[in-house]
Amino acid sequence: MAIMTGIVQDRGLNMRIRRGKADVEFTDWHILQKITEELYTTLPAGKRSAVKCSLGMTGEQPNDFIPLNEMYHKIMNPRLVKIIQEKLFRSFLQPIVRASDEDVYGYEFLLRPRSQLYDFNPGSLFRFSQESGMQSMLDSEARMNAIRTSAMMLDHGTKRFINFLPNSIYDPEFCLRSTFKAVEEYRIQPRDLVFEVVETERIKDMDHLRKVFDYYRRSGVKVALDDLGAGYSTLDVMTDLRPDYAKLDRKLIMDCHLSTEKQKVIRMISNVAQSTGITLLAEGIESREEWEFLRTQVDLGQGYFFGKPSKTPLEQYVK
Repeated sequence: MAIMTGIVQDRGLNMRIRRGKADVEFTDWHILQKITEELYTTLPAGKRSAVKCSLGMTGEQPNDFIPLNEMYHKIMNPRLVKIIQEKLFRSFLQPIVRASDEDVYGYEFLLRPRSQLYDFNPGSLFRFSQESGMQSMLDSEARMNAIRTSAMMLDHGTKRFINFLPNSIYDPEFCLRSTFKAVEEYRIQPRDLVFEVVETERIKDMDHLRKVFDYYRRSGVKVALDDLGAGYSTLDVMTDLRPDYAKLDRKLIMDCHLSTEKQKVIRMISNVAQSTGITLLAEGIESREEWEFLRTQVDLGQGYFFGKPSKTPLEQYVK
């Protein structure tokens, strides 16, 4: 409180203390940003989550108190907040093909800007959502958008790979209620859905992820692990969680036809996938040479070699 009081008084702003809370009136957004940044950088990192803040119109009772570190990212990036809150994004489709005949097996749904006026990098937007406490909102809305788009674009029997962040699903039954309501509303066959964990290498709570996987499977959908790379940790995760699909990290795929070390790792993962009944997918394929080696080791392929993410399916066919 003393730090906050000193910073505000130095700026000559109106402030009153009541019930242990400091109410500060701002008339300029840039001043609010400067005060928030100064407070954020002055406080020790460990206290930024302990200090709670709320924004509201003058005369209104403050509500929705959130940690300072989350409020800081929201105040400093109002454009990204608007993109998430107003759902200024849409789903593009990238084809996934079978290794056996190169026919389209399904599509991965990837978040893209809805308007050039509100452009964004998908990875940066998801990182911001985690920093600002908005990841559950973005993750849920991106999932819903992919479900709606797939219902309009694809026939039954075509797999739809849809990403999700496990940390945004604290209670599967509650958090995924709207997702499965949309599946029912848009008459999508659950067996056509594959929910795919992103940032697999950063997962720390395997028990929680297992619960999410179990809920998905009881609902009739398939699950996938993304970005599996080299090393025994990859094999441990695969054998422990037994996903329906596993996707090889694109770093492992790049120029794999030229690297005996990469080929060794890919063969090792492929053997484990075959022995455990996991469908193996290689993503990030960009050349015929990479694919010629990979198609002997994996079941499915994805990458610019087959098609970039686009508004419509590869066949340019819309129902």
